[in-house]
Amino acid sequence: MASPRVRRLKIDHELLLKRFAGWPPIQIAGTAGMPPEFYRFTYSLKGLYVNAAGEILERDTHVLEINLSLDYPRRAPQCRMITPVFHPNFDDATVCIGDFWAASEGLDDLVVRIGRMIAYQEYNTRSPLNGLAARWAAEHADTLPIDSRTVAPPANDPGPDSLFPPDATPQSIHLERTGLLGD
Repeated sequence: MASPRVRRLKIDHELLLKRFAGWPPIQIAGTAGMPPEFYRFTYSLKGLYVNAAGEILERDTHVLEINLSLDYPRRAPQCRMITPVFHPNFDDATVCIGDFWAASEGLDDLVVRIGRMIAYQEYNTRSPLNGLAARWAAEHADTLPIDSRTVAPPANDPGPDSLFPPDATPQSIHLERTGLLGD
């Protein structure tokens, strides 16, 4: 019998494959582990970065790595941008998601949330990792978001609940996602 963590990893992988299949804004670019504990995602969204001359410029493609530690899902995934992003909640080493992570959140929802952050559809200037980007966002709020396109796949997609039986309750889905519901 698989451990609750392994069951959660399998569910996350199935949800990611199903939710982002054929969805150009977010693609799974690579995985490691079986079931995967490491992911690389490519986002085709407009975001910002700072070039060597210190100019803030747009970029259309961004690469994110997600590492699921041994304490996952109790501990938030470790998220790191491979392509630098100029954003209040990103620095060179991490993406700030800790204030918002709950074990019941699906990895697929987190991937969408990071995409919204890249596009400046979501940002937090009150506790920034990048103070300069927070100040810039506050001064340029009227020009945001950088990319207003929909980040998440359409709602008519079967979505994550399609992996659960039709009679599943929200509570049982929560317990299954968190690995607290046994076989």
